Amino acid sequence: MTRSRRTLPSLQGTATLGGLTAGQLLRLCHVAGLEPADAETYAGVLLKTLGQAAERPLDLPPPSATFLSDDHTPVEYSLSFQPDGAPALRVLLDPGSTAEGLRRSGRTGLRVIRRMARRWNFTTDRLDELEDLFFPAAPQGPLALWCALELVPGGVPRVKVYLNPAANGPERSAETVREALRRLGHDTAFAALPPADGYPFFALDLGDWDTPRVKVYVRHDNLSAKEASGLSRMDGGPDPAEIEAFFRTASGLHPEAFGAYGDPEARLAGRPALTCHAVTGTETGRPSGFTLHIPVREYARHDGEALARATTLLDSYGMDTAPLWRALAAVTSRRPEDGVGLIAYLALAHQEGRPPRVTAYISAEAYHVRPPVALRQAAVAAAVR
Repeated sequence: MTRSRRTLPSLQGTATLGGLTAGQLLRLCHVAGLEPADAETYAGVLLKTLGQAAERPLDLPPPSATFLSDDHTPVEYSLSFQPDGAPALRVLLDPGSTAEGLRRSGRTGLRVIRRMARRWNFTTDRLDELEDLFFPAAPQGPLALWCALELVPGGVPRVKVYLNPAANGPERSAETVREALRRLGHDTAFAALPPADGYPFFALDLGDWDTPRVKVYVRHDNLSAKEASGLSRMDGGPDPAEIEAFFRTASGLHPEAFGAYGDPEARLAGRPALTCHAVTGTETGRPSGFTLHIPVREYARHDGEALARATTLLDSYGMDTAPLWRALAAVTSRRPEDGVGLIAYLALAHQEGRPPRVTAYISAEAYHVRPPVALRQAAVAAAVR
């Protein structure tokens, strides 16, 4: 019996969620230059992390209304590009997607993370310190725990967990973030963050990271390019002009863009932009990393436009665009112009001591392809006639 048949029984077809997504991941690993043995290992990790959801037939509805993706697939991929070398591949998973309610989902997620810690010999001390904050008896909010795996050579991923600051109620999100930072030794970090309209995620690096980070995600409603340019709080961080240029290209809100987006002071009036502020050392209290996330799917008519913007950005940073094209083909056979949402976000990341990175977040689209804007507008017009 071959290794793939023994460890990946669901890959005989794509009729289940696990079969589809593990197959996508195997092909994405090839795009990222990972060895076949590592690819099979990581596909097996995906199946195990999804648990019962992996065997769920695709002709049934999604296992839950997970906030992780627009069509409720509990899996999302991302490729992080840098000027030299292959892009880094990551997969984001909702390990509690089949659990009933947020409380059980969170407990399932904690068990999965602790199982990973035993398998790969890392500590969960920092996560344990925050358990009462993010896993109350009656949690609120859109998620409980997500798990991100950065897939590196050798078959042992780098692990990140995403937690929900609104677990004790959205009105207490800021208080929860402030207390979590304090417990982790970053007493003054909260005061260094920019103004926020919300705090959607609090993330921790666990395991084998050169410099483990604590990351606070901040929501910015109705953001303009000029406002985005001033949101970094890094010492010696990115030039505001660079952030503004990225914002305009990724969102399409630039003077040469079509229609109403031609206003140079236009704002993201729909799905909001996010910033991520990474904290490492405790000396200054200021972030050591800054990322701007643009929900490109909200501001493109179809994925052909989103792909063109991504290509322009990668070219501008001297990054190879070919892996992104291959990655989209690894996930779906549809044309980019036939839907919107395959590229969910485009992000620009700066971290102290590292070159800038551009990241494309790619949807699995296991359950639904969002039609392009022209088709949605035609459907609405037909409905009102």
